[in-house]
Amino acid sequence: MSQTPNADFFLDITDQVCPMTFVKTKLLIEKMTPGQTAEVRLQGREPLDNVPRNVQDHGHDVVSLIREDDDQDETGIHRLVIRKN
Repeated sequence: MSQTPNADFFLDITDQVCPMTFVKTKLLIEKMTPGQTAEVRLQGREPLDNVPRNVQDHGHDVVSLIREDDDQDETGIHRLVIRKN
């Protein structure tokens, strides 16, 4: 479970459920300065739908969202990289 090189922050919310997944992500974004990036490790249908959408709704960029392990199904663990605007 290594962090994406170049990400300024890392957050693992695989053990959280909505709405706490975005609450924790939002708290992290508030600590960041514009231009900084964070990698967020998440899993499950709701977090995978809600966290990236809410990040964008709050005016930030989703740089990437990729499955951590190709052998997992679409709700498995993913790595979301975001950039604060």
